[in-house]
Amino acid sequence: MKAVLMTAAAALVLGMSGVAAANQGLAQKNACMSCHGVDKKIVGPAFKEISAKYKGDKTAHDKLVAKVKTGGKGVWGQIPMPPNPQVKDDELNKIVEWILTL
Repeated sequence: MKAVLMTAAAALVLGMSGVAAANQGLAQKNACMSCHGVDKKIVGPAFKEISAKYKGDKTAHDKLVAKVKTGGKGVWGQIPMPPNPQVKDDELNKIVEWILTL
């Protein structure tokens, strides 16, 4: 029984890492990684910094989706984030979900 539970847990973790990798791939495909690193600032903050800033904020997902779509400045300094209306809504939701899990 213990072996079955361990195998199921491992499969779940591997499945979740596959989803995370796919969502990171969406961030790469949509050029998010040109300005943001996973754990280092490039032009904009690292995705892990964003995740930490919004940890526990139940409105974070919607705020970040709107920020990516419309752009903005001032939250992380004076360098503006350009709007990204070309990112498909379903992909944007997955990207933001992934960022918030980091």
